[in-house]
Amino acid sequence: MSAPKGGTGRRIVLWRHGQTSWNLERRFQGSTDIELTEAGVHQARRAARLLAALRPDAIVASDLKRTAATAAELAALTGLSVAHDAALRETYAGEWQGLTHDEIVARFGEQYAAWKRGEPVRRGGGELETEVADRAAPVILEHADKLPQDGTLVVVSHGGTIRTAIGRLLGLEPHHWEGLGGVSNCCWSVLGQGARGWRLLEHNAGSLPEPVLGDDT
Repeated sequence: MSAPKGGTGRRIVLWRHGQTSWNLERRFQGSTDIELTEAGVHQARRAARLLAALRPDAIVASDLKRTAATAAELAALTGLSVAHDAALRETYAGEWQGLTHDEIVARFGEQYAAWKRGEPVRRGGGELETEVADRAAPVILEHADKLPQDGTLVVVSHGGTIRTAIGRLLGLEPHHWEGLGGVSNCCWSVLGQGARGWRLLEHNAGSLPEPVLGDDT
């Protein structure tokens, strides 16, 4: 996508879903369809009030229950419809799904360690992180391409998918994606479109992004 000739450029807000019971149990969700807890719904409502102030132009979300419910809170405030796409689902992780963190380390210790080292690993026989980026990033760009010149797209997705999509959109090598760090429940990261592509403006934020005022804008 070519950079705009003027204005502040397009923005992509990548928003993680609210809390689930499996989050509390440190249980790997992956593509398992888990609903928000009551606290997760409240998180989504609070975050939606903040994100609505950005006056988004479009919302696209994973089709799983936890992301759909999170996106619905922003849609209710903005009047926007939500486009749902399975390509924005969390990483499918095969045998890891449903296991707690401790169970994964105990049963798949070397696989877990290799993943944390940044090596390409099919966790539990599931997807590679690059395959997640392969399916998610094009969908994000497709929707971003439809924005007005200074428009804002909100993408409601999952922690792993958000991290890998950011890595791909920034042009980082996959072994560096782990360095981005995770995204907390109902927090978000913001990409801005610049002259040389997408830039990371905010990461794992829980308040409205502030403009960068200085020599590196």
